[in-house]
Amino acid sequence: MRSLIDKLSKENDLTQNELEYLLNKMTEEERDYLIEKAYDVRKKYYGDTVFFRGLIEISNICKCDCFYCGIRKSNKKADRYRLSKEEILDSCHRGYFLGYRTFVFQGGEDSYFTDNILEEIIRELKTHYNDIAITLSLGERGAESFKRLYDAGADRYLLRHETVDEELYNKLHPGMSLENRKKCLESLKSIGYQVGSGFLIGLPGLKLTDYAKDLVYLKKLRPHMVGIGPFIPHEDTPLKAEKGGTAYDTITLLAIIRLLLPDVLLPATTALGTIDPKGREKGFKAGANVIMPNLSPMECRKKYALYNGKVFLGKESAEEKIKIENSVLEAGFQPILTKGDNVRWKRK
Repeated sequence: MRSLIDKLSKENDLTQNELEYLLNKMTEEERDYLIEKAYDVRKKYYGDTVFFRGLIEISNICKCDCFYCGIRKSNKKADRYRLSKEEILDSCHRGYFLGYRTFVFQGGEDSYFTDNILEEIIRELKTHYNDIAITLSLGERGAESFKRLYDAGADRYLLRHETVDEELYNKLHPGMSLENRKKCLESLKSIGYQVGSGFLIGLPGLKLTDYAKDLVYLKKLRPHMVGIGPFIPHEDTPLKAEKGGTAYDTITLLAIIRLLLPDVLLPATTALGTIDPKGREKGFKAGANVIMPNLSPMECRKKYALYNGKVFLGKESAEEKIKIENSVLEAGFQPILTKGDNVRWKRK
């Protein structure tokens, strides 16, 4: 097993069968060895830095009906909101004053946010600040839309593929297709974005070894960012009674992804911190190097509930930032608020 981990560390690749074997047969001691190797690779490419991104959840209105998501359109109990242009800009201005240089606009697939509206927001921010990066995580849009937003100044786009199991994907995403999801990711790469993909861990019906297929897909895609996190059931969704994913499996997969894609930007997600109070710190030691504190207006944070039990601090952003920075420092890492681009990316 150690020779397999060494091969992964040296060649940054394994076959699907080898990945399945690794996931299925690894002992606790061998997993520790895997995590050590992932940490070494992380240090080689990014040192001990943890990049901070300011997350702004711009809307919990969504036209999609994904079975696992708390803001799915069929959830009549969701307390819906949508930030105005002024609220989004204000959140960014406050974040900039606190030191943030990357802003992540995340939201449901809300048809209100047309290309024109998003272009206005992006251009205004990029005109005002010449040292920021803007990341979008707004679901599936057409290639023309992606291009317009890139030309307006957007730098990154996050779009998880969620699972490469086509049957499961179609079951969990009514009216959507894995094929179109992949086409969106290919369009984003060809346009020139820093592209992020990823998958959910613990979806009903999947075994740990099934994620070998997701890992092979990610290796082929070569995204600049990968976001993975545990599935956490939401009480107002069809999957409310299902068992969620584990921090243990998530951290194992973070380490494997770091070795497969050594220069990738790899967040330790809020979901990981939700199911394990020290989950994000463990994630950093397994290869993660990004964290996304929330800059959304305080009254909206509880409303953006993709799953139950989401961690958030009911304090001002400055206090929250200091607390998160201290937790990163205590774990032995250095918080960094620069743009933090992927080392192999340059804007076209």
